[in-house]
Amino acid sequence: MAVTAFSLVRIHNLFAAVMMLGIYSLLAAVLYVVMDAVDVAFTEAAVGAGISTVLMLGTLALTTRMDKEAKPLVPVPLAIVTATGALLIYATLDMPHYGDPGAPIHHHVGPYYIEKSASEVGPPNIVTSVLASYRGYDTLGEVTVVFTAAVGVMALIGRSRRRKKPDPKSENHGRKEQQA
Repeated sequence: MAVTAFSLVRIHNLFAAVMMLGIYSLLAAVLYVVMDAVDVAFTEAAVGAGISTVLMLGTLALTTRMDKEAKPLVPVPLAIVTATGALLIYATLDMPHYGDPGAPIHHHVGPYYIEKSASEVGPPNIVTSVLASYRGYDTLGEVTVVFTAAVGVMALIGRSRRRKKPDPKSENHGRKEQQA
């Protein structure tokens, strides 16, 4: 993933950059599967590698294929990003270690789902029970946000295509025909 991210930053061809973003998202989905977060991996594959890549390719069809010349680094945004990253890392220092059996999640909500999900919801898969029933409204909200974003992008793309068509009745169109 680090090699993909580094090469993504160095590429000036926007089509290649979009493909590298898709590869990065696919690698992230594989990493989530390795970490046994199959639901998150499915979402990353569908949204990150799937719909995002398609929407970026659609946007790329309306713009140029090459990146503009790189501007010099401005120190203020770089400082803000660095400070935000440092604060996020600092905020994770008091989190329990990965797989820690003493973590709070293993003593409150987790045992309840393990014990009750089969009898309350039905599916033997606990992840399916949590996503479909216990967090059903949350999942529905996520799907609604993705759908609304896709419809908004498609509406913007459709509107810009309608603007680009030349008007056959305009004066400029008639002048071009006369010059030919």
